[in-house]
Amino acid sequence: MEDMKNYIQKSELLKAIAHPVRLCIIRGLINQQCNVSKMQECLNLPQSTVSQHLAKLKSAGIIEGERKGLEISYKVVNKQMKEIVELLF
Repeated sequence: MEDMKNYIQKSELLKAIAHPVRLCIIRGLINQQCNVSKMQECLNLPQSTVSQHLAKLKSAGIIEGERKGLEISYKVVNKQMKEIVELLF
């Protein structure tokens, strides 16, 4: 049964990155930190849409935000996701 828990955890992580925008966000955050405004410009999406995708990635434990004054810079903290995305590209 312990193995099944591991499979469930891995599948939840894969579900979190199984959207083109979230995959793009992760790829962009692998080597640098970035705030929502910069991501919004790069992705050409509304800020609210980018924030929703960031919330899903954050709740999955893939990214973390670091507050610097009024803005939050995000980075990838899950090493397995870094490796998976790097393998994809």
